[in-house]
Amino acid sequence: MNKEPIKIKPRRILVVEDEEDIVGLLTFHLEKEGYQVQSALDGAVALQHAFNNPPDLVILDIMLPEVDGLEVCRRLRSNKLTASVPVLMLSARKEELDKVLGLELGADDYMVKPFGIRELIARVRAMLRRLEQKEDVVDIEQAEESILQFGEIVLYPERHQVTVRGEACSLTHKEFLLLQLLMLNSGKVLTRELLLDKVWDYEVEVDTRTVDVHVRYLRQKIEDDPANPTYIETVRGVGYRFARR
Repeated sequence: MNKEPIKIKPRRILVVEDEEDIVGLLTFHLEKEGYQVQSALDGAVALQHAFNNPPDLVILDIMLPEVDGLEVCRRLRSNKLTASVPVLMLSARKEELDKVLGLELGADDYMVKPFGIRELIARVRAMLRRLEQKEDVVDIEQAEESILQFGEIVLYPERHQVTVRGEACSLTHKEFLLLQLLMLNSGKVLTRELLLDKVWDYEVEVDTRTVDVHVRYLRQKIEDDPANPTYIETVRGVGYRFARR
């Protein structure tokens, strides 16, 4: 007897835009890509939709009636139901202040109108890929307090200690969290953006170069040959992977 095929539920996108022609354009192309689309013409309705049935991603215009996009973004981030939903912010204005405010309030990406539909779709895909990876990653907060050991590296979560080849290894707090996250997800490629999100929580003035600097220091402390690492592998153009040995 043939089994029914497994149906994969499509990702749901909430489009928040007061220009109906843009809503129609985005809806057409997003549905063509296989996404489910819900729309709202003002910020108040958008918040109702988002809280009643949280989407997988929000495309959010700044200039909206009732409640503007910046306030919508702030409320989405302050509600536990939508705090982690990716937000792609749109604006007809090119002022740097708009972009800075949007990103500081929690937007994940920003595009200026008029935009190319192909670029927007590419950004949506990239944001949802990062979301899928986050969903598959073991969080430090969710992990059991079990001792982690790979090769000659042993990490003790409860004692906040690490030993390498039987000797205590002095790590900063961020280095410890970074190593713990990599070890918990050994074999998985973790992007720099994801590492920033999980370890630094996107603190002010922190960018992806911070991850590279901490990985370099971490390698100097745990690797026999930091220039040819055994444990923390670089995946060019993406991020890092802790290899099982």
